[in-house]
Amino acid sequence: MIGKEVIKEKPVTLAEVLEILEKQKKRGELEYAQRLTYDYAQKFSKLSAKQAKELLEELLKLGTIREHQAVAIVNLMPETKEDIDLIFAKERTRLEEEEIKKILDLIAKYR
Repeated sequence: MIGKEVIKEKPVTLAEVLEILEKQKKRGELEYAQRLTYDYAQKFSKLSAKQAKELLEELLKLGTIREHQAVAIVNLMPETKEDIDLIFAKERTRLEEEEIKKILDLIAKYR
């Protein structure tokens, strides 16, 4: 088998990716794909790892969205109802207006 075996799969925020790769960078040089990912995470991560984790936990406490959806929300930090609708466009889950408002209010706390 070429490459590395996947041991565990879990959705993570860009802030978490950045934190993981910064630790890896301290241990040694990053491989090409890791450098590209590191640069991308640096450019597009909108929160610190701590803030991202807190927001993720708060979103999951709402009970209406799954972890991968919450990660997408944390990564994109949508500003409008339409932005949230786009995140859920291919999902079976449809959010009520009240749920969308709660999500936008949570995001506003971290801007």
